[in-house]
Amino acid sequence: MKQIILVITVVFLSVTLTAQNAERTFVNAENINNGSQVAIETNDGLYLIRPFSFHIIETTFVPHGEMLKKESHAVTSEPNTTKFEISKRGEDILLTTKAGLYAVITKSPFQISYYYKDKFITSEKRGYYKSTHQPMAMVKDNIIAKETEKIEFNLTKDEVLYGGGARALGMNRRGHRLPLFNRAHYGYETESKLMNFTMPIVVSSNKYMIHFDNAPIGYLDLDSKGDNSLTYETVSGRKTYQVIVGNTWYNVIDNYTKLTGKQPMLPRWALGNFSSRFGYHSQEEVEMTIAKFKEEDIPVDAVILDLYWFGKDIKGTMGNLEFYKDSFPNPIQMIKDLATKNVETILITEPFILSTSKKWDEAVNKEVLAKDSVGNSATYDFYFGNTGIVDIYNPKGKAWFKNIYTELSDIGVNGFWGDLGEPEVHPNWIQHHTGSAAEVHNIYGHDWAKLVQEASLKANPNRRPFILMRAGYSGSQRYGMVPWSGDVNRTWGGLQSQPKIALQMGMQGMAYMHSDLGGFAGYNLDDELYVRWLQYGVFNPIFRPHAQEGVPSEPVFRSDKAKRLAKSAIAMRYRMLPYNYNLMYQNHAFGKPLMRPLFFEEPNNTNILDYSKAYLWGNDILVSPVLEAKKRAQDIYFPKDNVWFDFYTNEKIIGGQTKTVRLNENSIPTYVRAGAFIPLTKPISNTSEYDNSTLELHYYFDTSSPETVRTFYTDNGKDVNSIKNGDYEMMNFIAEYKGSNLKLNLKQIYVLRYTDENTLFPKDKAVDLRVHNIQNAPKSVKVDGKKVNVKWNSETKTLDIPIGWKASETKEIKIKLKR
Repeated sequence: MKQIILVITVVFLSVTLTAQNAERTFVNAENINNGSQVAIETNDGLYLIRPFSFHIIETTFVPHGEMLKKESHAVTSEPNTTKFEISKRGEDILLTTKAGLYAVITKSPFQISYYYKDKFITSEKRGYYKSTHQPMAMVKDNIIAKETEKIEFNLTKDEVLYGGGARALGMNRRGHRLPLFNRAHYGYETESKLMNFTMPIVVSSNKYMIHFDNAPIGYLDLDSKGDNSLTYETVSGRKTYQVIVGNTWYNVIDNYTKLTGKQPMLPRWALGNFSSRFGYHSQEEVEMTIAKFKEEDIPVDAVILDLYWFGKDIKGTMGNLEFYKDSFPNPIQMIKDLATKNVETILITEPFILSTSKKWDEAVNKEVLAKDSVGNSATYDFYFGNTGIVDIYNPKGKAWFKNIYTELSDIGVNGFWGDLGEPEVHPNWIQHHTGSAAEVHNIYGHDWAKLVQEASLKANPNRRPFILMRAGYSGSQRYGMVPWSGDVNRTWGGLQSQPKIALQMGMQGMAYMHSDLGGFAGYNLDDELYVRWLQYGVFNPIFRPHAQEGVPSEPVFRSDKAKRLAKSAIAMRYRMLPYNYNLMYQNHAFGKPLMRPLFFEEPNNTNILDYSKAYLWGNDILVSPVLEAKKRAQDIYFPKDNVWFDFYTNEKIIGGQTKTVRLNENSIPTYVRAGAFIPLTKPISNTSEYDNSTLELHYYFDTSSPETVRTFYTDNGKDVNSIKNGDYEMMNFIAEYKGSNLKLNLKQIYVLRYTDENTLFPKDKAVDLRVHNIQNAPKSVKVDGKKVNVKWNSETKTLDIPIGWKASETKEIKIKLKR
């Protein structure tokens, strides 16, 4: 298949560039499409270069004898109406955007290079070329062609490379040649070069991305030969890539997700606890399990039904796609009863229709399956039985499959789990309506998510869908996809790979990447591992324990100690709902990952470019998961230019140092940035109980952070168009410290009223304000100019101030501190 060598160079203008394809020569340059695109003619083809935005340049090469392929499966935005400023520098042609991103066309020797604010970004090395070699197997049944197409770039010797989708490879992926072929890896632990969700994306520590805008299978070679080269290789398709830059890491990701689409807001219940296993065999077992959660007073918001909902056995029933009445005699009533308990029902589905399933004859007769070489419904064997695969690229197949989801939505199913969507088994001889298996393999899960999103919205136009899948493509976030990291082994090695996978995927737009908490594969009964994994899950985008049923994944069926510790972790997850929901909004609006590498804080600190022992949960919480057994202490790096407070003890730590911290079994190390406001809710057993009229607000005071502004978003947690319709509220918190005076302001901004059942925005609020790090009892505390009684704790050094906050008012709290 193809190699992808991403050459990303960040040096100054004096850098000596390596000439690209020695046989490519410049012929002519022309401004076309009313100045929005520049065509560079060479002796062997045509370059089309256009500014997609001020921070994105798209380059396409069309070899002689080929037609321009316009369709992108990743890009959803339209090119900016901006035009290049075209200028000359000697014999070079400069194509410059208003933000200072520019391409330099060197005529002789021919070269295309990219700069941002006069800082070198990257350049084509050989650029586009064809490579002939002996056929080689990429994976079983998928053989790379003798001739492949490549695009090659230059790299600087010291830049760290990320990207390529989900891999268990650590943070720095330079030196690896990565297949671009979605493929499941059952039972992986600390290393897996090929997993369910690959993407043709390279992210450089020099704060730029290159996105190869082409779907067919291939390779991404991240300098595996050590010659400072980055190469993209593919069997066919577009020769198009986008260079994406930004002033900060957040700008880069924001620009990429503007290009490929923002993640929609999820329903609020998606931030709650899921009850899930492989799997619940009956309606009685589902109802008993949820009753057990209620009995143990452990919060739960959703239950996931694995493949037993449509059949008694694992094998032979896939594709039934209807409830198996012997085990689920009254599914509609079951779903209604769960809904009365505010528990959502999520069903697993797969794209495979077994020849032994109830829907086989219908699928064949309606021509909804992919074909073989003579036009018959293609069949082949895999673990679950003899099967065909739904051709979602055939209008007949798409409509048929979509109708199944719509009908399930109509009976109250509010979420879908799309499993095996790589597709897990996808022989290269299969033909889809729009192309071969090799051409659509990597986008099958991506387009399947789109189908499920459309079906869900057709059934419930104003209800946010929930779509859980393990395979996709660049831009799958815009379809609301919530990816998970596949069938990870239930071991410490399996846990150790998870933070890196999630952090990497967040940088590539898939901010909801998470794992089967506790681990999936195997029958390892290890309560310490289970608890530490769930404690890590508190600071994950999705909290979803799931495993093979030999060892229970649900805390209600674990030992008393494990259950107690898991219950504490889940309770904390729910208390953080106001903070976490705002992270969801930040991701939707700005593309910000929920989990963020520490080098986002210190982009010039080369010592942490591959660091993952700690990460940021949102902007203000620092988390260090415990990833080893029987560990009593661990080293944590605290980002510089900040002071950090232990979330549980209020211990103060100065940033810019690596510190050894003691561990305890009740929680993992968690710290809050000085100056931060952290909103929490009272203990609740379900997200439906969340009431934004009561708020516990923590402010972490320190003289090192004299001015702070934080904004938090909320809405009713379910409507698709809350933001568009103005049905939301924003809480704005401001802190100012000067001399011995600390002033806090609480404002509600973007104040818009919206009535839905008992919901009114904005609401009057009862706020329990706790100010941390107050070393002495204050001289006085005034709220809106009036002295109030407060409680200062001499042991915790905290100050508690109860506040009644009318929605129409700005509250001002003045604290006179003792020096």
